[in-house]
Order: sequence, then C-alpha cells, then structure tokens
Amino acid sequence: MEIAPGLAGSATCVVSDSDTAIAHRSGDVPVLSTPRLVALCEEAACAALEGCLAPDTTSVGTHVEIDHIAPSPPGATVLARAEVERVEGRKVNFMVSASDGKGAVASGRIVRALVHRESFLSKLSV
Repeated sequence: MEIAPGLAGSATCVVSDSDTAIAHRSGDVPVLSTPRLVALCEEAACAALEGCLAPDTTSVGTHVEIDHIAPSPPGATVLARAEVERVEGRKVNFMVSASDGKGAVASGRIVRALVHRESFLSKLSV
C-alpha cells in the first residue's frame, strides 16, 4: 500500500488516573495530560502507516505541533485521528485531531520520518 495524502489512522484512549497531568508531572489538574495526548496522536499516525512500510522500515517522530484546546477528565474516551497531508521524500506530514464526547480536544500537525530500522538503531551510543 502506498503512503499518500488521505491515508488515515486512529487511536482511542479511555482517560485513567495514569493519563493525567498530575501523573505525567505536567500540571496539577486531574485531566488528560498534553504529553499523553501527543502520544495518542502519534499512535494514530503510526496506525495510518500500518501495512505500508517494508519489514526493515519504521517511522520516527521528528516534529509535533499540537493545540490542546479542551480538558478531558478520567473516564472520558478520547479519539485521535491522523491523516496524511503530504509526503516529502522520507518525511510524512500528518494533520491530527482529537475529540471526546463533548467535542474537539486538540488539533495540529505531526511529521514522521521513514527510516531503515537497523541503520537508525546503529546510531545509538549506549
């Protein structure tokens, strides 16, 4: 399957206490944290690429731009959606959004780069 504009994926999270700003130490309120929201949007972008990558290829996040516009309390179901906006060589640009039962939670853009898994991992300095 070819990676092309319009290709989409989604991911869902039922907000738990471990997903909150308090748990992620990114604030002091018991609502979905921005770091967890970003992870959910990244998960949706990865889901969009499922079945499109060669076995020795993966994608890595390179840029995230998210507007977190509404809070989601524990128990809320948050749905993130990512859609390929354009492909520039090895870079895949996604439009992302998230919503819960009350409406929009976030919108933004994510860029992921396609990399050869082994080559990428060989750059680790452990």
